[in-house]
Amino acid sequence: MTDPAEARAFLDAHPQVEAIDIVLHDANGVGRGKIIRRHELEGLFANGRLLPISILGLDICGEDVHETGLIWDKGDGDVRAWPIPGTLVPLHGTNRAEVLMAVHDLDGAPMGPDPRHALARQVTAMADDGLHPAGAFELEFFLLANERDSLGRVQPARDVLDGRATKRTEVYSVDHLHGMMPLFDAIYAGAKAAGIRAETMISEFAPGQYELTLHYRHDVLRAADDLIRLKRIVRAQARARGVTACFMAKPMEDVAGSGMHFHVSLNDAEGNNLFGEDGTGWSDRILHALGGLKATMAESMLVFAPHANSWRRFAAQSYAPVSPTWGVNNRSVALRIPEGPKASRRIEHRPAGVDANPYLVAATVLAGIRYGLRNKIDPGPEVTGNGYDAPADPDMPADWRDAIRRADGSAFLKDALGTEMHRTFCAIKAAELARVARTIADVDYDLYLHTV
Repeated sequence: MTDPAEARAFLDAHPQVEAIDIVLHDANGVGRGKIIRRHELEGLFANGRLLPISILGLDICGEDVHETGLIWDKGDGDVRAWPIPGTLVPLHGTNRAEVLMAVHDLDGAPMGPDPRHALARQVTAMADDGLHPAGAFELEFFLLANERDSLGRVQPARDVLDGRATKRTEVYSVDHLHGMMPLFDAIYAGAKAAGIRAETMISEFAPGQYELTLHYRHDVLRAADDLIRLKRIVRAQARARGVTACFMAKPMEDVAGSGMHFHVSLNDAEGNNLFGEDGTGWSDRILHALGGLKATMAESMLVFAPHANSWRRFAAQSYAPVSPTWGVNNRSVALRIPEGPKASRRIEHRPAGVDANPYLVAATVLAGIRYGLRNKIDPGPEVTGNGYDAPADPDMPADWRDAIRRADGSAFLKDALGTEMHRTFCAIKAAELARVARTIADVDYDLYLHTV
């Protein structure tokens, strides 16, 4: 599966590395695996690593979800994880390295419940049609203080440079960024060490919120790798400087939440952008792609908003879309065509929160595009002006419970993710819903303890 020569060359080039994080990602995008020692690395590349199949059937808390069929139905037997070639990198500021893993059955077949394989299936299906997706994700996140305020709420972190505090929305303020530059410098250094081209940093539309963009990739699998690894880099470097990097979709009331916008286009075999064809108006390909994404959005929302907290992000005038709309140079819609030349024309898919799994988001978006192209779906007229004024779509799920129901019964999503990934994902979400439903929240005590 992998070449031990890659491991030998890495060890020769990095004599300081003493240990390696071997990391795969489950349905929730949580990194799981082990830390091995330097002398084990060549054996990992030669033979892979046996891991229990249950590692792919865990909920957000790391508890077994028996309904996935991946626990005792399989005797919790071992499967084999293999390093993903080209993902072995040093971790900045440590004597450790990291390599991403993909899970395979003992006969070598890709394991269906591995999210990265779900995306690989869609990339292969597009290639069979002569289409090659390119893209990049945007990473929005909060930097929070490790301590809560007097009411027990999270609060923005103080500047790591001089401890200055602010609770204002400093959107686009360059001077505001300067207070976090020691941390941002470390994040950029970590990204560079990992071979990730992190680009523009901005102060976003909430106190303590930031956005970091990534270089556009002609390999969507690597684009998803970039995003999931960058989250780990941001979290580690923030922790090292005494603050918390938060990737919840909505950590604070009354301010904007954090999205994970996915920019995507299609190339032909020569690298020409098929969304930017010559001629007047919009190409049929980009219109049909938009049509497919609109038509499949309602049954896909669980992928884009996978947690209870995810649904708090959707609110009018919040830069989070609330209807399956499309428009040009318009940030109030779900599917935005950014301004720019035809050669770089792309769709910005805006529904996903930063808490979503980028492999599953990209797989679902590519499947939606394929669905639109195959069925030549008309997206309808574009939305101009305020997209939040558009009529509500009654087909869209009203909440997390409704999204789980819609996803579980969706033939489209089963095809998009693969049967095993679909079953695993929906079972995990149903188990998490049950956990949340039986938990008594603080708001219950605030409203009812002394009043009913």
